[in-house]
Amino acid sequence: MNRMLTGLKKPERVETLKKKMLDEKRYVSIEQARIITDTYKRHSERSAIVKRALSLKNALLHLSIDTHNEELIVGNRSRGVRQGIIFPESGTSWIDREFESLPTRPQDKFQVRQEDIEVFRQDIRPYWKSRSLEDVIRERYGGEIDEIALVVKINQKDHAQGHICPNTEKWLKLGPEGIKQEASARLAVCEGESREFYESVILVMEGAQEFMLRYHRLILEKLESESDPAIRQDMRVTADNCRNLSRRPAESFHEAVQSLWFLFAILHLESNASSFSPGRMDQYLYPYFKKDLDNGTIDEQRALEIIECLWLKFNQIVYLRNSHSAKFFAGFPIGFNIAVGGQTPDGKDATNELSFLLLKAQEHLLLPQPNLSVRLHKNTPEELLKESIRVVSLGSGMPQFFNDESVIPAMTRLGISQEDANNYAIVGCVELTTPGNNLGWSDAAMFNLNKVLELTLNNGRCLITGKALAPDLGNIETYESFEQLEAAFAKQIHYFIDKMIAACEVVEKAHIDILPSPFLSSVIDNCVELGKDVTAAGAKYNFSGIQMIQIANLADSLAAIKKLVFDEKRISSGELLEALRANFEGHEVTRAMLLNRAPKYGNDIVWVDELGAKWARTFNKCLSQYRNYRGGLYHTGMYTVSAHIPMGENVGASPDGRYSREPLADGGMSPVYGRDMNGPTAVLNSVSRLDNHLTSNGGLLNMKFLPEFFKTESGINKFSQFMRTFVDLEIPHIQFNVLKKEDLIAAKESPEDYRGLTVRVAGYTAYFTELADELQNEIIARTSYGEI
Repeated sequence: MNRMLTGLKKPERVETLKKKMLDEKRYVSIEQARIITDTYKRHSERSAIVKRALSLKNALLHLSIDTHNEELIVGNRSRGVRQGIIFPESGTSWIDREFESLPTRPQDKFQVRQEDIEVFRQDIRPYWKSRSLEDVIRERYGGEIDEIALVVKINQKDHAQGHICPNTEKWLKLGPEGIKQEASARLAVCEGESREFYESVILVMEGAQEFMLRYHRLILEKLESESDPAIRQDMRVTADNCRNLSRRPAESFHEAVQSLWFLFAILHLESNASSFSPGRMDQYLYPYFKKDLDNGTIDEQRALEIIECLWLKFNQIVYLRNSHSAKFFAGFPIGFNIAVGGQTPDGKDATNELSFLLLKAQEHLLLPQPNLSVRLHKNTPEELLKESIRVVSLGSGMPQFFNDESVIPAMTRLGISQEDANNYAIVGCVELTTPGNNLGWSDAAMFNLNKVLELTLNNGRCLITGKALAPDLGNIETYESFEQLEAAFAKQIHYFIDKMIAACEVVEKAHIDILPSPFLSSVIDNCVELGKDVTAAGAKYNFSGIQMIQIANLADSLAAIKKLVFDEKRISSGELLEALRANFEGHEVTRAMLLNRAPKYGNDIVWVDELGAKWARTFNKCLSQYRNYRGGLYHTGMYTVSAHIPMGENVGASPDGRYSREPLADGGMSPVYGRDMNGPTAVLNSVSRLDNHLTSNGGLLNMKFLPEFFKTESGINKFSQFMRTFVDLEIPHIQFNVLKKEDLIAAKESPEDYRGLTVRVAGYTAYFTELADELQNEIIARTSYGEI
């Protein structure tokens, strides 16, 4: 299959479009907010789902649009690229507080226009005060959410859920006209509440059709002033594609890719959320590719050009978050996750020619989006594995790798059918899902296990503020054994899980009340059949995922306490407590012992690794006793996005020797940087002791290698063997930064010279120079390997 990659060139038009995109400044946009607000005012008597449908339809009909003549794939949710969209249904309170500071905040800056601030405060904010998702959740449960905020971060409080993989194959086969007809047929025979659901689906499909036609007309207008014959011809084809897709399903490869992009642009217009993921593109696009290739309509070079134009579109949408959330999701991880390789639903290897073309697009562009993933299994062709390694070695942090031997059993354990599990995809960073039938709510909350340990050691009080946050079950001095400490730790975990579940239920209920999503529901299996919105349990599967933060620090801390305090009694419990309360000031010898005399997770030391796994199992078991508001299971993941920085800021000094407010370990399954002293294979062995069902919501292992390792075929072969070991050990995920520390330091000092430098943060890639100082420092400090 790799033969097809020989001689493929980076398209000139793609470089032109890439430069235009990167040169454009990032602004806040209020245009859609005005349309939504006006629609709600004019239809105040209608139900939430109908108002949502009318708002989306009006946006599709009236938002400003634009194209570049060189584009083969068109469409966006705003006229400008990388704009921060204010979405009033989700939240306006935080925008009101932070509007003026958006250009100067430390992370994810946006330019603002003074006239937009004035219009927002005069016309938009007054209407949405007390009506938005953010305001409703705060009124219903805000105090309780605030009380647990240092331990649990509840997500999706001021924006739609997202984190879902739609049934793109259905969209390609039916198009908006076919889905409209499907809804119309069901509307004709249904009664009750479902009528409004079907009416809403029809409204948004009518809007989608007109949206496509608007691009058809715009391209034809621009065609008149274009002089280049080749570009004129491509413009005619692109305009025809838009017109055709408004009337019928996609037929050609070019149409299918354009249709796919319209789907995702409209999903963002409807919900302004992150992590709408295209999933297994090399599978559902392959029939269109193969047909056109066989009949001579396209060749590999033209197909690559179309794909790379799509890749650029994935980079033109970013997400505007409040300043607090921007710390947890730094660098715009919008989460267009595309998975290649893996297995077919009946368990055969799924690699095809398109798998390699998608890798080639990443090799050419090295952009943060899409978040490209490769699914590996025991029978993955060596050709695909080595091509993936070569792309990783270029330094963009992609692709990342997922292990079918780990992921598929974890998914079937949740009750997912074998066929659906074999067909799994990834959403966002590393969250696992099944395409087109699953609202996994994979980013429900992040649970800081290290903060709970801190409270267990200190009478339920915060080491940083002294405030009581949890029941007083004693402190490290009052526990007579390590087992007593563990018993108190378990009780504190249960205490905060109870509070977290109550908060998650309030958030889910608010989404049902305020943010029903008829367009998304139309491409999620069972919703149209049931006449039920996806937010209200219309999907086949309805999970909620909770992230455990952070097993590496927890294992190191508990190992130090067990060995040095209880087993060997080198440090008294009183001395440890005093040292933690003093942030080790005046207790430097104690800190040195904690760092150097206690073994650390990530070094293939069985009892330390098992200690971390034990508490992950405990948390998972406790969580599995609950059901979410939609009736589905809660399950666990181990990934942080960039939350290990702000969550570390909430944790006082810890028994692993970490100073107060320092970052926690990156990734989710990764060791604390600098503590993995026995090489990368030892890290794999340690991580393999975390049962795969503990990461059914996604697990993340970060590693960093020096570029020199990949310069020879021998290095590539060694790395391939390393990845086969990763598969055999049934570790769910691994990703790599291939960079020199010196290059990162230079980029920090001279950002203008390194504007295009991308790095792997934690499940996603971002521009290094757009990250806040603390996150840049943490990435620089991560352990680098030069050998396996």
